[in-house]
Formats: sequence, structure tokens, C-alpha cells
Amino acid sequence: MRVVATAGHVDHGKSTLIHALTGTHPDRLAEERRRGLTIDLGFAWTDLPSGERLAFVDVPGHERFVPTMLAGVGPVPAVLFVVAADEGWKPQSAEHLAAMDALGVRHGLLAVTRCDLADPGPAMAQALDRIRSSTLGGVEAVAVSARTGAGLAELRAALGRLAGRLPDGDADAPVRLWIDRAFTVRGSGLVVTGTLGAGRIRRGDVLVTARSARSVRVRALQALGEETGLVRATARLAVNLRGLDKQSTGRGDALLTAGSFVPCLRCDVRVHGGTPAGELPRTAVAHIGSAAVPVRVRPLGADIVRLTLPAPLPLRIGDRAVLRDPGLRRVLAGLTVLDPRPPELRRRGAAARRAAELGDARGTPIEADELRRRLLVTREELTAMGVAVRTAPVAGDWLAEPAHWTSLRARLAELVAVYHTERPAEEGVPVEIARQRLGLPSASLVEALVTPPLRLNLGRVTVGPDSLPAAVAEAVGRLTAELAGRPFAAPQAQRLAELGLGRRELTAAVRHGAVLRLAEHVVLLPNAPRLAADRLSELDQPFTVGTASRALETSRRVTVPLLEHCDGQGITELLPDKRRRCAPRGRPAPVTAPP
Repeated sequence: MRVVATAGHVDHGKSTLIHALTGTHPDRLAEERRRGLTIDLGFAWTDLPSGERLAFVDVPGHERFVPTMLAGVGPVPAVLFVVAADEGWKPQSAEHLAAMDALGVRHGLLAVTRCDLADPGPAMAQALDRIRSSTLGGVEAVAVSARTGAGLAELRAALGRLAGRLPDGDADAPVRLWIDRAFTVRGSGLVVTGTLGAGRIRRGDVLVTARSARSVRVRALQALGEETGLVRATARLAVNLRGLDKQSTGRGDALLTAGSFVPCLRCDVRVHGGTPAGELPRTAVAHIGSAAVPVRVRPLGADIVRLTLPAPLPLRIGDRAVLRDPGLRRVLAGLTVLDPRPPELRRRGAAARRAAELGDARGTPIEADELRRRLLVTREELTAMGVAVRTAPVAGDWLAEPAHWTSLRARLAELVAVYHTERPAEEGVPVEIARQRLGLPSASLVEALVTPPLRLNLGRVTVGPDSLPAAVAEAVGRLTAELAGRPFAAPQAQRLAELGLGRRELTAAVRHGAVLRLAEHVVLLPNAPRLAADRLSELDQPFTVGTASRALETSRRVTVPLLEHCDGQGITELLPDKRRRCAPRGRPAPVTAPP
């Protein structure tokens, strides 16, 4: 299926022409038929001689209904532009062409109607000249009369050629169905219609609404009046939904594949054609897809502005939009979305810097460009902006610009070195402090940055496998000298501090195994248990704590925690009568009753 929208001035015969081509009059409303004026969007379809099935979205031509016209043409890839031979180019012809140009529509066909009433030559020449200067460029033109049937066969053939040039919609892409109608059917519930430009929808699929983020299930599908279980892009379709009512959706909403689009509340866009960025009003209406939303406009540079939206829209890099002044009823400019999730602008000069940063952006979602601008971003977010991601994550779902990642690794090494200098008693930088100082969004990124000679130990980043700070190593040396003659004479807390082993230094020394802390302020060297085993094995077995204290030449303050440590190591064994005995070398001592 191919989809084409009409465009042109009011009363130039768009709906009558569609009726002649399809046998179906697209005006559905009684008021439309009574007044002979298209008010809302109309739909019809036909089979072309080529075998291609062609759907039409017929739009109103009156200036009061330009928002409705834009809702119809926004998601459609091609246009049938209609100009009457007896009236020629008119004001709404110009505004509709400006809208096509703003949306970047590149496929079209000119139909000069009512050729039975006037020579179509002048109107055709004038229209072709105007159209040639737009994104449509040079288009084929056909003179036709819906009343007499003259030119209808030629128009059908031309439509077949146009359909053959249209690109296929990407059926593997995520779904974004802009809703242009919503109504209820008795016995079925809510039905919405739209033009599916990409993706595929199956009966039973679960989608989400852009407006409310509610999950809805596809109850039934219809394409061109026929029930079906699957619809692939590009197509006109009606979707019967379960889990939603008419009050919760409508024109301007969209059905989406969950997690595949960025809910955008502000976006940076490039302005093309029409009014220069600096001369745009501060408020206007942006027409995107089938949506028409009031926006605040903030110029950033010569042709770049920031739009602030009142509610989120599902936007991607490269989306096209029309900026319109509803008061003056004119198209102001076309827009191309460059960034649907831009950074905040807080500092002086931030707007100009942002414009310079986006200077070479053309609305093409290129991975390297987006990484260069964002430095760090999740794969999920980048994919939702329309970027095809091929780079491997550096941690979890995080992607990093290579040069920035190298710079972060160097900054982490520098941070660790400075931290060691400022806090010699600590083993390294806590991961959370490193995350904050490097301005990283996740601790997993800090951990991923750690490569030799850096290492990760107990939630800290430090240097090398044996990185005992120099000041702590010197304090341990002084303790070693003090215990040289009496290895079990653990210094009191005050003396430990005098030796340079305060709380932080002692913690670092314990972590590195440089000292053995048996209890609060009971600190010995790591070889103390082995030395104790040698002395205690010479005693009569079993022995008491007092006997052990005299043998070790120390006090109960030291002996009790030392013996408990030796019990845990299998060096000694606690007996039921609270005495101990040394275990034979190589195996723990058996528990026996006292003699």
C-alpha cells in the first residue's frame, strides 16, 4: 500500500477528484456535504493499473482548517497537489506548498482540475514554477476534469508512477502511529486511525500511548476497510484498542512501541525557510505528526532555536515539523529536530556555545556525532533518539566517546594520587567520592575506569597491589622496632598515636596486613600468633590464661584476645574447664576432659 495526501486551495476540487478516482467521497460529515466544504480529514482508496493499492488522505483547503490539513499530511510521504484551471494559484495554494516544503516532502504530483472550464496551461505553468522552488522540485503534471472524466486515466497512470517512486516504510522499525481520528464503535469500543510510516502492528500487540504512557492492547486491525491480523508500513489503518477510552486520546496522540521514543519536553531544532530564527515570535504552534502544540521559542544561533513544549511528544533526531503563527494564519518556518533531549542552558553564553556545538548537525542520527556531543549516554536513550548503535558499552548500558573515556581514566589516576597525598592513612579513594569528583552518573563507570596500576579494593580505588601509604609504612616500622624485644607488649592507645598509628593509619595498616589488630587498641605484628605458638608449646599442657601471660611476658589485656585468635586459627584449643592446650603441629588439638 502507498499513501498520498491532497493539498491545495479551498474549492479547487480535491474531494471531487478523489471521488472520481476511487468511487468514494471522502467527506464524511453531514455538514461537509451540506456546505460542499471539507472540514475534517477524509479517506478513500483505489487500485491502480500497476496493481498498487493507493490510499488518499483528503485535507481541507480553507485557511481556518490549516491545522487539520497539517495533521493529515504530517505523517504522509507524498502529496497530490491540486490547482484549479479556472482560478490558478491562490493564497492557500501558497500556504499548503509552504507546509510541504517545511515538512521536507519530496514526492508529489500536480493535478490541474476543472480543465473543462478553462485552459489548464497557464495555471499549470504557474503552479509548476512555484512547486519547483520547494522540496518537491520538478513534479509531473496532469490536466483533469472530474466532471467529464477527461484526464482521469492519465492521472491514474501518473499516480502509479508516483507510487512506484515512493520509498518502502521500514517494517522492522519501532511503531509510531500518529492518531488523526478517534471514535467509538458500538460493541467494539475505541477505534483510532492514522498513517503507519514505519514498523508493523499485529492483532494482540501491546503498545503505549504518547499522551498518557498507558499500555493498550490491539484488539483488531483494519486496513482499507478489510479486517487483518498484521499491517506493515506504509499503510492507512484503523486500530481497535482495549484499555483506553476516547476521552484519554485523540488527534495528536500516538501509539508507540514501548521504550523506543524519547518523551520530549524541549528540543533543539534547525530552522529552514521562512522567518529567520532571530525574528521568530516567542510563542507559536508547532505541527509535528498529527499534533499541534503551543511552544515557547528561544533563539540560540543564526538558524537554531530551542522549543519548550507543554507536554511530552515522542520525537527523534531528524523529525520534521512546521512552525506556524495561528494569529497571522501563516507558516513561519520548517523545523528539523537536532536533539530531542538537549542539556539545560544555565550559564552565561550557554546558548551561543550550544548553537556552535550544533553548527554541523543536520538532523541525521549518526552515532559518532551524538557520542561526541553527549560524551556519556546510555544505549537505550541513544537508540530511542533514532541512532543505530554499534559501539560496545563501557559499563552496563553506558556508551562513552572514546577520547572522553581516555581522559576520564587519566583524571581518575590523578585523583587517586592526590587523594593519597592528602589522606595518607586511607587506602584509596572511595568509589562514590570518585564518581562525584569526576561528575559521573553511575558508580559502575568508576569501576569500569579502573585498570592497572589502579585497582579496586573494598569499594575504594587505589594504586598497585601493595600500596601501603609511605607515612603508614613508617609508623609500622616504628611499631616493629618497639616490639622487637617484647613482641607481645602491645602499646596503649596513646603510644600507638605517638608512633603514628592513629585510627585512619591503623585501619590502612590492618587492611594491608601490616599489623594484627586483636581488639580495640590491642595491636601486634602479623607474626605474633606464630611466636606465641612456639612459647606456649613449651608449657605444661593444658595451661591457664595467667600461665600464658607470664610465658608471653604481657598482660591479660593482650593474652585473652591473642588466645582467642589462636583458638580460631587452630593453634590452641579451649577446653571445657577454660584451660587451653596447644594443638599438635599440623592438626588441631582434640577436645578432652580435664585430668
